[in-house]
Amino acid sequence: MKSITVLGGGESGVGAALLAKKNNIEVFVSDFGKIGDRYKEELLQHNIPFEEGGHSFEKIEETELIVISPGIPEKAAVVQQFRLRNKRIISEIEFAFKFYSGKIASITGSNGKTTTTSLAYEILKQSNFRVGLGGNIGYSFARLLADEMEYDWVVLELSSFQLEGLFDFQADISAIINITPDHLDRYDYNFDKYGEAKWNLAKHTKKDGLLILNEDDQASVNLLKKYPVDTNIVWLSANNPNVLASMESNKIFEINLFGAHNYFNASVAKTIAESVGLNEELIKKGFNDFKSIEHRLETVAKINGVLFINDSKATNLDAAEVALNAFEQNIIWIAGGTDKGNDYSKIKQLVDERVKSIICLCADDSLIRNAFSDVVDEINTTQSVTEAIKFAVTASREGDIVLLSPACASFDLFDNYMHRGNEFKKAVFEYLDEVD
Repeated sequence: MKSITVLGGGESGVGAALLAKKNNIEVFVSDFGKIGDRYKEELLQHNIPFEEGGHSFEKIEETELIVISPGIPEKAAVVQQFRLRNKRIISEIEFAFKFYSGKIASITGSNGKTTTTSLAYEILKQSNFRVGLGGNIGYSFARLLADEMEYDWVVLELSSFQLEGLFDFQADISAIINITPDHLDRYDYNFDKYGEAKWNLAKHTKKDGLLILNEDDQASVNLLKKYPVDTNIVWLSANNPNVLASMESNKIFEINLFGAHNYFNASVAKTIAESVGLNEELIKKGFNDFKSIEHRLETVAKINGVLFINDSKATNLDAAEVALNAFEQNIIWIAGGTDKGNDYSKIKQLVDERVKSIICLCADDSLIRNAFSDVVDEINTTQSVTEAIKFAVTASREGDIVLLSPACASFDLFDNYMHRGNEFKKAVFEYLDEVD
C-alpha cells in the first residue's frame, strides 16, 4: 500500500493519517466540513496534506485506498461516488488492524458500552499486560498504534458506525451488551439494519475467541439465530444473582456503581478479565479503583440528604429508563432536549412509580408534558440549568434523587451531552457553595 485518502478530519481520521505517515504511506486528508483547529495543527505539524470544505475527487481517485471516519455514512455522496468506481473503502478500525499484532477485546452496545469498556480496561491494567484503551472512547484505535507504545491488549469501545466497514478485523474477545433502537436515522429508520451493524462484531470474533452476549436482550438472541457465528459464546444475565460471582471463590464482587444494569456491565468486564487469566485479587482491585464514568450515572454531590446524579449521556429513552430503574428513592427527573422520536408510553408506569416531579430542560416540552401530565403532578419547564436546579431543590426532600437523564439529544440548548452535563454539575456546585 503506497497511498491512501482519509475522509474526515476528526479523531479517527487524523489518527488514521498519523498511522499511515508512521508507516511511510502517502496520505491525504479530505473533509467536507471544517477541520478543528487542534486536528489541523496536528496535520500541519506532521506535514500531512489536507483539504476542508469539500472533496477533490480527482486527487482522491489517485490514491489506492480510502479510509472513512465513522461519522461519514454509506449514503454520503463521496462514498457513493467511489463505490461506483469500485474503489476500495474501509473503516479506520479496519485500517488500524492491519498494523496491530497484539490481542483485542472489543465491546459494543446501544447502552453501557463505555462503562463496560472502561471497567475492562481498569481491571486489565492491574496485570503485567501493556494495555491500551480506545475506539469510540478516548483515542482512536489508529492513533494508539501511531504512538511508539506497543500493546499486549487493546480494549476497544466500538459504535455501530465503526463496525460497518470491517473485512479482516478479528477480535479475540467480543461483547455485545445490548441492541436497542438508536441512531436509526443512519439506518433508514430500520432497526434490523442497525442491529446487523452491531452484529458485525460477532461475525468478526476469532473462531477460538470468546463472544459475550446478553441473554436478556431479545435482539441479540434473534440475531444469533439469523446469523450464527463460529466462536465460543458465553451468555450472561442481569437477572442472575450470581452474575458477579468470582470463578475462584464464588464470592460476589462489589462495585461502586448504581443499578442492576451496571452489575451486568461489570459481569462482562469480569468475564473478559477471567478469560484473559486474571485472578480474583486483581479483578477486585480493578473494581475498587474504578469510578463512575463522567456523565453516566455520575454522582455529583449530596446536599441536605439529596443526591444529585449526572446522567447526561442518556440521550435515548432506553438509557433514561435504565437510570430511572437504578434508584428506589423518589426521583426529581430533569429530562428533555432534541427528541429522537421517543415513545414515552413505554416508561409511563415507571415514571408513575418513581418520579415525583419532572423538570423539562429543553426548548420544546410538549411531548414530555403530553406523555406524563396525568401521572406526575408537578412539571416545570426551563431553558436554564441554574433554574432547573432551583426547581429541583424546591421539589426535593431528604432521601430524594435529583436525576439529569434527558432521554433526548442535547442540541436544542447545548453543544453536546458533555456540555449539558458539565453545566448541570457547575450549577449543582454553585448551589452547594450557597448553602455551605
